[in-house]
Amino acid sequence: MKNNLVALEPKQFPEYVEAITDAGGQVTSVTPSTKALVWTDYSSPGALQEVLNANPQLEWVQLPFAGVDAFGEILKSPIIFTSAKRSYSEPVAEHALALCLALARIIPERVRTKSWGRQFADSLYDQDVLIVGGGGIAEELSSLLAPFRSKVTVVRNRPNEPFLAGFTGRVVSFDDFDKELAKAKFVILACALTETTRFLFDTRAFGLMRTDSYLVNIARGEVVNQEDLVHALKSGSIAAAATDVTYPEPLPADHAMWQLDNLLITPHTADTKEIVTRLFSERLRVNVAAWLRDKPLVGVVDAELGY
Repeated sequence: MKNNLVALEPKQFPEYVEAITDAGGQVTSVTPSTKALVWTDYSSPGALQEVLNANPQLEWVQLPFAGVDAFGEILKSPIIFTSAKRSYSEPVAEHALALCLALARIIPERVRTKSWGRQFADSLYDQDVLIVGGGGIAEELSSLLAPFRSKVTVVRNRPNEPFLAGFTGRVVSFDDFDKELAKAKFVILACALTETTRFLFDTRAFGLMRTDSYLVNIARGEVVNQEDLVHALKSGSIAAAATDVTYPEPLPADHAMWQLDNLLITPHTADTKEIVTRLFSERLRVNVAAWLRDKPLVGVVDAELGY
């Protein structure tokens, strides 16, 4: 069994201290004896780099969120990094489903109106749904869509790797992205932000989509070119969109996206602080226990893939 000292930096949330202790670890600041580090601040990659530079003895770093794009070159350090991928799949998939239903039933329009208005509705039942990204969120969302009999296609980097058990849809590679995008009624972004996916949805992509299609983004803001999205929604290239992520965040009050009636924006609330704290605590219990017993860690980051 390894030394049970686990550093918790830079913020020592009591829930995380309890989780580490429950797993058999002892919470400490970084010392020459510390080999494991739980990093709790997504917004401070530079500070993490300083800690790593000063502590070459560190062997494992647990990062706080599923996305690790903020850490960039740090991930190429010769140590093990784990992220929280798959920790937040349930609430994020739930939010994606809610946004799909809200768009299909024009809930944003109905909330604003003060008159009877038009009678309109779309449905998820038996519709073509494209999920971009094939991780835990995609698996959870596919399960949620099963009762709707949605015809789900998942686009992912490694289409031949195992996906959700019992999944009746299709898993394809990005080679098929254009063809599948053109077919889908609902397009849901659940991918990591990488050089491949950055601004993947631009004027070209919107031009491929059905004019009656809906876009839902619960991934990263930069997967979508926001200027191109505004143009697509104004011009009718797509019917409507919903996003839980933007760039920057918060989105300025005078931004053009706020002026669109066919765009629903939620303020990065697919997972809230309370949800993250509860679910990340569970990931710490699992991984600290595994680390101390030389067992495989959950959520190991592939530096080449970027997630």
